[in-house]
Amino acid sequence: MTMTRRSRAEDFLELVERGRRGRLKLYIGFAAGVGKTYRMLEEAHALKRRGVDVVLGFVEPHDRADTQALVEGLEVVPRKQYTYRDVTVEEMDLDAVLARKPQVAVVDELAHTNLPVCRHRKRYQDVQALLDAGINVIGAFNVQHLESLNDLVERATGVAVRETLPDSFLKAADQVVNLDLAVEDLHERLRTGKIYAKDKVPRALERFFTEENLATLRELALREVAESLDRATARPPPGKGDEGSQRSAAWGRVLVALSSYPRHAATLLRRGSRMAGRLNTDWFVVYVETPREAPHLIDAEAQRHLLTNIEKAKELGAEVVRLRLGTRWRASWTSRARTAWATSSSAVRISRGGSSGWGARWT
Repeated sequence: MTMTRRSRAEDFLELVERGRRGRLKLYIGFAAGVGKTYRMLEEAHALKRRGVDVVLGFVEPHDRADTQALVEGLEVVPRKQYTYRDVTVEEMDLDAVLARKPQVAVVDELAHTNLPVCRHRKRYQDVQALLDAGINVIGAFNVQHLESLNDLVERATGVAVRETLPDSFLKAADQVVNLDLAVEDLHERLRTGKIYAKDKVPRALERFFTEENLATLRELALREVAESLDRATARPPPGKGDEGSQRSAAWGRVLVALSSYPRHAATLLRRGSRMAGRLNTDWFVVYVETPREAPHLIDAEAQRHLLTNIEKAKELGAEVVRLRLGTRWRASWTSRARTAWATSSSAVRISRGGSSGWGARWT
């Protein structure tokens, strides 16, 4: 296990005692079975022994006996049951956790998509509501669920991950802990039935749990947590905000140029997010609206894709800038408008996409 950003239970307790908004601690793994839920439960017991009011908002033991045993002795907020399409489904009862208002809530599987009848679309959004209410949260997810890595993970492993959460959620965490495990050890846990039922093991070993896939995901997890640590150590102390702005300007900001017909928008948005994370700098998405792309003139499908990509950019932590051209515009002015804005904003690394498609160029 790799510990980062003062990951011990007593260090998180120190953070809990500060501030009005809740604090967020995240455990990241590279695959099911590395021990995320187990470690969260261990920490919950450690906090309880120190007199902290801690509850389990949502924990999924996955029928693992050693994990289930750790649930004993901890207060569990009952899940809320819904009947959806004639099937009974259980979700975290957000209102019950808010009403209980513990000091710390443990919430598992943060990339989970809630039922449409729930207040929020995603579980990480439930966690944000808890944080806003002053409740501290310990949560967990696997690295392949990070939105910016979605296309990279699919190319590397051949597995399309549908459940994602935005990088901005990870960047907002107060503590991040990488739960590392040798691939051989994870395979051993899998073969002995400690992760899935034994009848599912051969298929898992042939598909997602191949040695190559796990090595790739392990490397991604280590890199993401290392970059998270770099961001944390580079944050200016209170009252030193200007220094952070100067550092961002010195590195250069990242700009992704968005058009109204982006064939590969999601890929470039993820690339922009990854680059900004590696550079520990701000990044922007700039859309230049021409007169023919005014809201009352633009094609309905193009507008839908544009709004979807703008929302995705915000989820990934970008600041979206919309520039409008006058009625007497020329085609070349679109590029000039972006370049002028980039120059004034110190955005020296630019990804471009024209209206006929997307092409990437970093300068």
